[in-house]
Amino acid sequence: MKLALFDLDHTLIPFDSGMAWTRFLAQRGVLPPEAPAAYLACCQQYVAGTLDIRAMHRATVAPLSAFARAQIDAWSREFERAMAPQVPRDMQALVARHREAGDLCAVVTATTRFIAEPFARLFGIPQVLATEGEWRDGVLTGEIDGEPCHREHKLSRVLAWLARPGGLAAFEQSWFYSDAASDLPLLQAVSHPVAVRPEPVLRAHALRAGWPVLDQGP
Repeated sequence: MKLALFDLDHTLIPFDSGMAWTRFLAQRGVLPPEAPAAYLACCQQYVAGTLDIRAMHRATVAPLSAFARAQIDAWSREFERAMAPQVPRDMQALVARHREAGDLCAVVTATTRFIAEPFARLFGIPQVLATEGEWRDGVLTGEIDGEPCHREHKLSRVLAWLARPGGLAAFEQSWFYSDAASDLPLLQAVSHPVAVRPEPVLRAHALRAGWPVLDQGP
């Protein structure tokens, strides 16, 4: 069996899913009109290293703590329909080739699960390894449950999910598609790392290592 893993933001999709979700809710009056600008400011702080991933998650999720899980699930389905026209056909075709070949496929993303799952459904990928929001009494607390699915924890989450002797080495071939240098632990663990529209640090690493680089789609 072969394995194909896909990062989400700026890899399967050429934009930030958290921003898309924030705009979606702001347009419906769930979040205030200034919410997208506030989210962008958090992203800028995160990139600058002045905001960690837990604070980033809190800024995205805490405003939803007033809503029941059923309501968030309903918005997630509506969000899926809204995002369908924005899913790139070239990446859909790439995923389809892996699926048609019988490869085991999964989205592996630092994005919060209820934001990531609509995109996974649009790509026909049933398995999602994502950052888990903490739920208490049926509502989100704004905190992360366990470790975020980020950096070395992506690799840990994949190995725990596979739960098989040999881990990734048990597969005849394995792929991971990503745009980010933070994903190097998992990229270096697969037999076929692929940089997709990579940020500069990952691009430089990929070129040195002789990894494929996809800039215009497969």
